[in-house]
Amino acid sequence: MESQAVVIAAVGALGIGAQWVAWRTGWPAIVLMLAAGFIAGPITGIIDPEAAFGDMLDPMISVGVALILFEGGLSLDLRELRHSGKAVIRLATIGVLVGWALGSLAGFYIAGLVWPVAVLFGGILIVTGPTVVIPLLRQANIQPRPNSILKWEGIVNDPTGALCAVIAYEYFRRVNDFPDASLFEVVPPLIIAAVLAGLVGYAAARLIAYLFPRGAIPEYLKVPVLFTAVIGVFVLTNMIEHEAGLVAVTVMGITLANRDVSSIRSIHPFKENVAILLVSGIFILLSASLKWEELAYLNPQISIRPLLFLLALLFLVRPATVLISLLGTDVPWKERLFVAWIAPRGIVLVAISGLFALRLGDLGIEGGQLLIGLSFAVVVMTVIAHGFTINIAAKLLGVKGNSRPGLLIVGSTPWTIALAQQMEALKTPVMIVDPSWQSLSAARREGLPFYHGEILNEATEHNLDLSPFQVLVAASENEAYNALVCNEFAHEMGRDMVYQLGESEDGDDRHAMPASIRGRALFEDGFGVTDVNERQRQGWMFKKTRLSDEFDFEDAREKLPEDAAMLLLIRESGTLRFFTHAAKPEPRAGDTIITFAAPQLKMPEEKAPKRSGTPKPQAT
Repeated sequence: MESQAVVIAAVGALGIGAQWVAWRTGWPAIVLMLAAGFIAGPITGIIDPEAAFGDMLDPMISVGVALILFEGGLSLDLRELRHSGKAVIRLATIGVLVGWALGSLAGFYIAGLVWPVAVLFGGILIVTGPTVVIPLLRQANIQPRPNSILKWEGIVNDPTGALCAVIAYEYFRRVNDFPDASLFEVVPPLIIAAVLAGLVGYAAARLIAYLFPRGAIPEYLKVPVLFTAVIGVFVLTNMIEHEAGLVAVTVMGITLANRDVSSIRSIHPFKENVAILLVSGIFILLSASLKWEELAYLNPQISIRPLLFLLALLFLVRPATVLISLLGTDVPWKERLFVAWIAPRGIVLVAISGLFALRLGDLGIEGGQLLIGLSFAVVVMTVIAHGFTINIAAKLLGVKGNSRPGLLIVGSTPWTIALAQQMEALKTPVMIVDPSWQSLSAARREGLPFYHGEILNEATEHNLDLSPFQVLVAASENEAYNALVCNEFAHEMGRDMVYQLGESEDGDDRHAMPASIRGRALFEDGFGVTDVNERQRQGWMFKKTRLSDEFDFEDAREKLPEDAAMLLLIRESGTLRFFTHAAKPEPRAGDTIITFAAPQLKMPEEKAPKRSGTPKPQAT
């Protein structure tokens, strides 16, 4: 028991530690997790998951994969298919068949696998790993259509790849018992089992969507009930057919995502945290479970075939699969080429390969044990190749979104219009959102980007692309509404990236909102809505001042009016840093400072520059 607790603690520390290092460095998290598990397992022997958990290891990993696929399904909205639906359907049908055939041929002729192993592995290779694809897309800021295609393909094809492996295994098992067995005796029952599993997942989702809004489940039990239901559906449908449970939980997640269930939206932060913990733990456990003999096949001194197979997978199998599948669609060629290159593999590939490697051995088919080492090699190679080149490929093919962080402004007022004009002049992407068409008249008149709609409406997520905006400022006339907007978007953008105007100077402290539900208060003095509106009527305006080695922050403060309020600074990279009541960014050379000041005040004498021969920048 004590050894199991130590392993659990070590897995958690290594997994989350690898995630943190990935966040700090920008490296693919999966590579760091695989490396951490490999060092802790085969190299040092600190962790031995099989010794610690025994027969419980496989069920633990299987349930974890099911929860990850369910969480992925919850992120799929059918409305996204308006622009990418045809491409997704083709990749989930034609792409599956083409990819399976090409992967099997590559496995047999290049990797040197026997036909049963090559065909089974070719089916597993269809998966593209949403646990890897989605973080890569988020990190690289890809345009909406290729982003949607890759995300949907990754989640939909995970259970499909598992079913292809099941079909191959059942066929070879049947042939092993009955040499005259045909493929038609195997495929129809498996397809029927998959359909039944999908119907079970759909029915379970409909039941949850019926019970939750009607108060049948108390709020504090909704998350436990949901996750227990997912595990129950997975286990039940797996009793119908092996791996059919992956189909059930994926359908369950997609169904719930497309039902109007407000409770599901409220648990998103929790289920995302669970998914991160599961992904981290499973990758550490799988890589720590590797054995040296399973990796011997990958030694290039013994055979160069595995390396050639990996290269064929990257440069032949995947590109041919995508380009053939998307023939005749309206997807531009640059986007097709981008999708054809990006196909990192993840947890499902490794987990299913390990499972079927054992089953093939039970059938007496030689070479099944090669799948374990080869699947890890595929994961590492594809994640490194695609993870470190996704930005380069996106830029070369013109599918990258705006690289400068954008500012989303909620509320169209004279103050926010002036702020948006200043930000647009500095090449920062900006968007003003307001539900009032009349309030947006000034934004329309000034030619500023705007969105007419309620930012808290779920439909806004599908009608407005929020990916270019990393910072939100809520500055409508209603302070309570501003706090509600900040609290809603805090878990998506980060608590330190949502801001609002502070409590007004004449506000009643008895009605002040708790800081825990508010955004960060703008300005060091915490100006409120009434405060900035009053100063706006008095003629205050935004000014920008560029800092340099010769003109530093202290020079800028002396140049500005005494009561000028510093709002934010913009780094040369476009990163936005706000001055708030609780924190002040550290200005440096190259930054541009935005202040809110009264223009009619007399400006003090300019301080002589510290170095001669360099003109001093002017505040405008």
